[in-house]
Order: sequence, then C-alpha cells, then structure tokens
Amino acid sequence: MTLPAVSPVDLSGAAALRAELDAKAKPLGALGRIEDLAVRLGLIAGGPPPSFDRALLLVFAGDHGMNAEGVSAYPSAVTQAMVATFLAGKASANAFASAVGAELRVVDAGVDADLPPHPALLDAKVRRGSRNAAVEPALTLAEAEEALARGADIARRAAEEGFEILALGEMGIGNTASAALLMHRLAPAPLAECIGRGAGHDAAGLARKAAILERAAARAAATAPLDVLSEFGGLEIAMIAGAIIGAASARVPVLVDGFIVSAAALVAIRLVPAAKDYCVFCHRSAEQGHGRLLAALEVEPLLALDLRLGEGTGALLALPLARAASRLLSDVASLDDVLNGRL
Repeated sequence: MTLPAVSPVDLSGAAALRAELDAKAKPLGALGRIEDLAVRLGLIAGGPPPSFDRALLLVFAGDHGMNAEGVSAYPSAVTQAMVATFLAGKASANAFASAVGAELRVVDAGVDADLPPHPALLDAKVRRGSRNAAVEPALTLAEAEEALARGADIARRAAEEGFEILALGEMGIGNTASAALLMHRLAPAPLAECIGRGAGHDAAGLARKAAILERAAARAAATAPLDVLSEFGGLEIAMIAGAIIGAASARVPVLVDGFIVSAAALVAIRLVPAAKDYCVFCHRSAEQGHGRLLAALEVEPLLALDLRLGEGTGALLALPLARAASRLLSDVASLDDVLNGRL
C-alpha cells in the first residue's frame, strides 16, 4: 500500500513563535491554551498561519454489516436518511457550519444505497456497506486500502481548491461498535473500556452490544493497523483515516471530531505517525471510550461539552478557536508598539 508521504512538523520554530506571542500586548501566557494552539498552527504553516476563512467540513458516510446483530439502537436505514438531511441543509452539522462559516460536503464512502447525485455529495463508494465483523472481516485488505486512498485523494483535492483547514465528521449507524474494536486493538485498551452507549443504548442494549463486540474481537487476532482496519471496518472510518493522511501530506491542519473520528485518527497515526502533527483534537465526547482513546494518543482536546452526536459538530465548534489563534499572531499589536504609540 502506498500512502502520501507526510513530513513531520519542524518544531525548531516553536521558541520564536512563543517569543512573538510573549511580546504581544497582554500578560505572559494570559491566553492559555489558545497560545499553544497558535504555536501549533504556526508550526504547521511553517510561518504565520492562514486566516482559516476557507474551511471545509467533510462528513463521511458508511453503513456497517455488524448492525444486523443489534449493535446500534437505530436501523441502518437512518444512515441514508441522515445523508439526505445533510444534503437538504437541515442537520445539526449544517446549522453549525452555517454559524461558523464553513462549507459542508458529504462523502459517500459506503452507504448501503444508491444515492442520487447532488452538488454537495462526493461519490467515493467502495462498496454498499461493510460486512458483518462479528462473523467475518468487515473489509478485504484491498477495500481498506482503496478507502484509505480515496480519503487521501479527497483531502488533497480540497487543499488544491484552497481550503485552509479541514473539519472531519461521520455518519454511520453502528460505527461506535467498529470504532471500539479499532481502539481495543490499536490503543490498545481493554474492550470493556472502549464500548459506550453510542447513539442511545439502554442497559440491555449496551450489554447486547458488548457481547457482540466480544464475539467479533475473539474472531480475529489482528493487531497491525491495516489488518485491524480490514477486520473491523468501517468504510467511512477508513476514508477519514486516509483524509487525515492526505491533509497532512498537504500541510493542512485537520480538526478531529469525536469518538469515531478520533478512532480514524488512531488508525491514521498508527499507519503514518507524522500525521499526528497535523491533527487538532477538538473535544472530549460523552462516549465512554473517548477519553481513554485521547489519552492513548497523548493529546488534550480543546473542549469538553458532553457531545455525542458526531457529524463533525464538535470540530465545527472548535473552528472559531483556530481562527482566533491565527489572528492572535497576525492581528495583535506588540506591547512595545503599544507603549511607544506605534499603533
């Protein structure tokens, strides 16, 4: 498998960026982690970061064969229905994208339906849904590789269009089950600590989900990243992992959403460790495993709002923070200029 080459971020400029921030008209460190974010974005850019006025949310959609076992409280048909809702401009992600000035596109990575063309829909379907990971590999190795490659290509094309930052979201009924299995093997972490209520399981549903995932985990002993992705899917997760790698190869920062997108980031980072340098982890969700997953990646998210929707909503809420951090470097006067009347 050939993935785009990713250059690690050069950290040698960190001290100069920190000194520039320290010279601004404010007390030292007064803007806390926004200053850290400004340094991070400056290092990714290799200089003053862009304004991030051109932001794109990519919502990757795919279905999961394992949902036939009852891993979700909702039927798989909801995936297609929600894709239609995004394209009609009526989902939470649409509202948030409008609020923060981001464009939204939906990527059909593997919806189990033939979707009609739409200007905001990218047809990248590898197959109509993954297979049932409880009884067989969710994807062939070739399908997993194809999903990664298509995701990387989508991100690189977005960079070529002039988008300065990418927010990544997902839609796929049953995808917290796949994400839990990926986390279990790649964090690694005990399976019980990776399983949460997803879109709304009650206690009985959660117990059923846990039993199904235990059966899926027992079926395959894979630990290598590509093998784990093939065994447990899903297509939207694989394509998001590819998009992270593709964006990193183009030196475009990625706003990582909640548990599922973080699991995709885990896959991407295990495949291409340097991709982590370009990821901004946006929030800690209410899903049980998310905090443990973030800890395994040794990252601290920007927000903690008890979100559990997905769709890229948490990434969109973090976009204004990235813009503010950029403007801290570009628009704020130095203390010396203030004191000497050079405004």
